Amino acid sequence: MITTPFGRRPMTLGMLKAQAQAARVPEGARADKWKLFRALCVARTRFSISDRALGVLDALLTFHPKPDLVEGEGLVVFPSNAQLAVRAHGVAPATLRRHLAALVDAGLITRKDSPNGKRYARKGEGGAISEAFGFSLAPLLARAEEIEAAASEVEAERLRLRSLRERITIVRRDIAKLLETAIENGIGIDTDSVQRTLADASRRLRLRLQPFDLENMADDLAALRDTIANRLLSFTNSENPGGNESRNERHIQNSNPNPISELEPLFEKGEGGSVPAGVVDVAGRIRAFPLSLVLSACPSMADYGPGGAIGSWRDMMSAAVVVRSMLGVSPSAYQEACDVLGPENAASAMACILERGGHINAPGGYLRDLTRRAARGEFSLGPMLMAQLRANAPGARCTG
Repeated sequence: MITTPFGRRPMTLGMLKAQAQAARVPEGARADKWKLFRALCVARTRFSISDRALGVLDALLTFHPKPDLVEGEGLVVFPSNAQLAVRAHGVAPATLRRHLAALVDAGLITRKDSPNGKRYARKGEGGAISEAFGFSLAPLLARAEEIEAAASEVEAERLRLRSLRERITIVRRDIAKLLETAIENGIGIDTDSVQRTLADASRRLRLRLQPFDLENMADDLAALRDTIANRLLSFTNSENPGGNESRNERHIQNSNPNPISELEPLFEKGEGGSVPAGVVDVAGRIRAFPLSLVLSACPSMADYGPGGAIGSWRDMMSAAVVVRSMLGVSPSAYQEACDVLGPENAASAMACILERGGHINAPGGYLRDLTRRAARGEFSLGPMLMAQLRANAPGARCTG
């Protein structure tokens, strides 16, 4: 039966369609109203309804006395706005009317208005309800299969997205650990390029990406991981088998002086030849790690640079002096670190100490200890930077 709304509310094609759909409820149809409501909550975006509108629908369902919606049995509920507002957790009258209209527009309920616009029920002989005016839940029953199918699709998509994000997380972890291994062993890897790729992946993962975009990201990162792994395997295969080098040795012989790879070696030319970052050259100097890597691992350091930014090693070392003074590290302790580690790596060490400030009680003593261990060959800045880089990765701070 087609009914038009009371008062100034216009009749719309959407209302007409919803009423026609409600009239086509299959004979004998039955659905658990709360199971159907939960499915609608899962698939609410498919029906363009808000969570607040669902709260109002939840309240409406409580006025239906039976657990199931059954074709042919009374599916019209007739609470007053005051009663409905109470069960909808005290929603304001204007908000209640807006969400009721949204449910009608979405085709989930229909209005069955009385001649005077009031909601009530008329009882017949024996006290049974013969006529009711209010909101009909028949559209919910008519669309039960559609709602449940939509919920299944949304859940499947959610699981697919979670699986893709888990795959990306694992590949990013693999890349970070392989990069750390390459740095510790002095294997030429374009660290800046890899760090930019990881940073871009972290930024994009904060967006609401579609499965297609996540699949492409996962494939690209997997290709990068395989490239780095192949570089490490090539190094392992070409390493001098007769050598008796220690685990911490940094000068590596490679039978192929010009390896071909998509990742160019990150070497600095100097008097001692090509020496990778973090490695001691023939002049006894420790090559600095890439500035971009240090800033990715220790982003707080940028706040202390000139103008609140760091664009060069000169800015980095200026910021380190400010941080040294702020943390109470004596000038002599910092100068000793510069003498042993080099100015760039000493500044990088200060950046790591700043980033871990809440876990270090005596920054000055901690820096002196690092300096003494470095002088004995027992400390390398690479693992410290990599550990801080992992700690700053998305999700790392939420664990534990």
